[in-house]
Amino acid sequence: MSAGETMFRGKFDTTIDAKGRTSIPAKFREVLVDSFGDERFFLTKSIPMRLGGEQMNYGLVIYPYTEFLVLEERLKDGGDFGFSVDQLAALRRTVLVPAVECTADKLGRILVPPDLRKTAQLERELHFVGMQKKIDIYSQAVWAKVCAQDEQNFPLDAPGLTALGL
Repeated sequence: MSAGETMFRGKFDTTIDAKGRTSIPAKFREVLVDSFGDERFFLTKSIPMRLGGEQMNYGLVIYPYTEFLVLEERLKDGGDFGFSVDQLAALRRTVLVPAVECTADKLGRILVPPDLRKTAQLERELHFVGMQKKIDIYSQAVWAKVCAQDEQNFPLDAPGLTALGL
């Protein structure tokens, strides 16, 4: 993706019904097709997040089809990322194994599998969060924890903020 290309940006609030149906925001559906050239995508579990306490929290992630294939290829051999064999296996089992290939229907709806709904604690209120080349999905409860953690992690005095123009 080069400069000037559209990426996933913004936060959109929506709901999920008891059967696991939700709608991908129209803006994100447009970016999938216009910038990534494919309406297909992969829905999977996020990497674990420790958001206070000992329990790990998860969201879900939507990867454009081609971006997920790149990730799969990178994780196939492990490359030079510095992961041990056990860490690489954990990454594969966490992100690749639960992934499902999806296409939204004409109204932008998808069905989130029960195991992914349970892992991400998706009940009613959802937040779709644009993260440049992917979309994060959080329950209302987990999103509140993510925001609180981001406040703690924010690099207030980092020289890089000025370099970024922030």
